[in-house]
Amino acid sequence: MSLPSDYLVRRLRMRHLELLVALVDAGSMRAAATHLNLSQPALSKMLGEIEAGFDARLFERTAHGLVANAAGNAAIYRARVILGELSRSKDEVDAVRDGAEGLLRLGTLSVTATVPQAVIELRRRLPLAKVQVHEGRVRELIQRLLNSELDCVFGAVTPELLTSAQLSLLKPELLVADELCVLCAQGHSLSRKRRLTWRDVQLQPWVAPPKDTLVRQALMTAFLNAGLKPPEPAIEVLSSVTLGSVLRLDENMLGAVRFEQARDELARGGIVRLPITPPALLPSLGLYTRQAAEGPPAVVQAFADAIRSVSTRVNIQKPSGTAKKRKSG
Repeated sequence: MSLPSDYLVRRLRMRHLELLVALVDAGSMRAAATHLNLSQPALSKMLGEIEAGFDARLFERTAHGLVANAAGNAAIYRARVILGELSRSKDEVDAVRDGAEGLLRLGTLSVTATVPQAVIELRRRLPLAKVQVHEGRVRELIQRLLNSELDCVFGAVTPELLTSAQLSLLKPELLVADELCVLCAQGHSLSRKRRLTWRDVQLQPWVAPPKDTLVRQALMTAFLNAGLKPPEPAIEVLSSVTLGSVLRLDENMLGAVRFEQARDELARGGIVRLPITPPALLPSLGLYTRQAAEGPPAVVQAFADAIRSVSTRVNIQKPSGTAKKRKSG
C-alpha cells in the first residue's frame, strides 16, 4: 500500500530534490557527491531516504552506476519543476521588491520580428513589467520551459513536438503563419523579376542554415518537389542577421530564411524577396506555455494577450502562400 503524500512532504527536503537532479546531471554518484559537497555514504543515505519517502525504487544499480527507472524519471521531472518554481519565485519576488509589476522569462528564436513588438506591447499594458529574453533552439527552450526555467516559448509548432510525449505537459497556441523566403541584394540580376520558379534559382550560389534546421529542410523539399536536385550552399550560417549581411556584401548570392526573420532583414534595407512559386510552407509559429491547473501568472497571461494582438496584425499581411506578399518589411 502506498504512503500518503503528506508523509512524503514531511520526509523530504529541498536537498533531497537537488540530489535527484544531481544524480542525473552529474552522471555518477561520485560526481553528484562532489557537486553537492557530500560524502558518498551521506549521498547513499539521502537516496535511501528519498526512495523510502516515495515508497518506490527510483534507480537501478548497474555496473555503470545508477540508472533512473520509470518511477525515477517521473520523480526527477517533478523535482526539476519544483526547483525551477522556487527559483522563479525568488526572481519574481526580487523583481516586485524592486518595483516591477511581474517578471516574464521568455524563450524565443534568435531573430524574430513578432517578439520585440509583443514585448513592447506588454510594456505598454504593464509599464513596470520586467522581461528576460532567452534565445535558442526551440527544442532546448521547450525543455527549459518544462523544467520551469522559462515561463513561455515562442517558436515553431512542429509535428515532432505535437506528436511527442511532452505534448500533454504543454499548451501550444498557433499564432503566425510562416513560410520559406528567398532573399537577395537589390543589385542581384534576379531582383527585378516578377515571377520565378525553383528551377530559375537552382544554379545560383546560396547561403542557407544548416541541414538540421526547418528552413534548410524546407529549401531542400522545395527543389525535390520540383523534380530538382537541391543545391549545396556555398555558405552555411544559422543567424539570419549574418545571412543578410552576406547578401549585402555579395550581390551574386541568394539566401534562404523564414518569413518571420525576413521581415527584419527587409526592413533594414538593401534586400528584396524573390517571388518564387510554388511557395514552401514552414510550420506555424506559436506560443508554448506549461499545462497548469492554476493557470499562468498574470504577466505571462498579459504577454500572451500582447503577442496575440501583434500576431493578428502580422497575419493580415501573411506570406505569399496564404495571401498577398508583403511589399516590404
